[in-house]
Amino acid sequence: MTEYQSDLLRLLSSRGYIHQVTDAAALDALAAKQIVPAYIGFDPTAPSLHVGSLVQIMLLRRLQQSGHKPIVLMGGGTGKVGDPSFKDEARKLMTEEVIAGNIASIKTVFEKFLTFGDGPTDAIMLDNAEWLDALEYLPFLRDYGQHFSVNRMLSFDSVKLRLDREQSLSFLEFNYMILQAYDFLELSRRHACRLQLGGSDQWGNIVNGIELSRRVDGTEVFGVTTPLITTADGGKMGKTMSGAVWLNPEQLSHYDYWQFWRNTDDRDVGRFLRLFTDLPLGEIARLEALEGAEINEAKKILANEATTMCRGAAGAEEAAETARRTFEEGSAGEALPSFAVAGGSIGVVDALVNLGLCASKGEARRLIKGGGARVDGERVDDEALAITVSAPVRISAGKKHHGLLTPA
Repeated sequence: MTEYQSDLLRLLSSRGYIHQVTDAAALDALAAKQIVPAYIGFDPTAPSLHVGSLVQIMLLRRLQQSGHKPIVLMGGGTGKVGDPSFKDEARKLMTEEVIAGNIASIKTVFEKFLTFGDGPTDAIMLDNAEWLDALEYLPFLRDYGQHFSVNRMLSFDSVKLRLDREQSLSFLEFNYMILQAYDFLELSRRHACRLQLGGSDQWGNIVNGIELSRRVDGTEVFGVTTPLITTADGGKMGKTMSGAVWLNPEQLSHYDYWQFWRNTDDRDVGRFLRLFTDLPLGEIARLEALEGAEINEAKKILANEATTMCRGAAGAEEAAETARRTFEEGSAGEALPSFAVAGGSIGVVDALVNLGLCASKGEARRLIKGGGARVDGERVDDEALAITVSAPVRISAGKKHHGLLTPA
């Protein structure tokens, strides 16, 4: 691990956030001597962000914890275009009213993770529509278009992969990387922003902004990207059978949010504790060394810490109590039927039969087809679903009948 001088890069490195850094030595020196304003952009494509955005939100939290200034940039302008990065097809265009509503809803989540205000390290939230909406096409082309090579833009993975698959990329979307580069230039001018943070898929866009700021204003700015966060089994972080794990409680209950973290794979517990909680590294090292049934206690701590941060202490306590009643007492105060699964996984049809929730496989398939089967509260529509059982998994047949799968 690289030895950094600044609290910022030491913190990011020690907790596993760093994938790539532009001119790490210069950024390290700058962060060691002054407050560095840094930004991440978020496109308001829905009323809530999901867990897939959480590592970026935590990155801004770490920035503030190490004495620097977070800038949350909402893409009210770029949201009208859509980021083509690693998308198979163009996003549906949103009206200004929908974008404004989504931004207002998303703002509430950031207040849980960051301290906003007028102080030197207080976070601020901006909307790039403030400058992008005022742009005039010909002057923008003349002043900034000359700094972008189409040959180079075509070489970026976010564009190249789309074209390699022979999927259409509109000129509207192709403009996205130019607009994002311009965001960095504007933030540098307006707020002395010196650093853009983002996921590894944003590397090309970040480098564009760095080069534009250098060429147009002669300003030295920097970029840091995080690794792609996948689960130990190779899945995408935050994807479940029923879809995205939303951060806003209006889109997902406290219990389902808590349960998502509780169901973390044993191999991911330490990494997720470092990324998504404020627990000290020494305590995390102790927890991730636990084995067997004891690792479940670490998962409960992860669920409690992550849920408290996003949903508040009351939300976490409510979720943990619901889980305790469901799994330890049963939904009506009685012990739930349980079945120990050997080999780590079981088909959902077999699970329903073995738990006694269905009398036959035919009945189990009819239950699934009718929408009455659930796994940890999530509706199951695929009768061929294989359920991974690394921790207790709740199976439901209708609203009143539940059972518990446990690791053998």
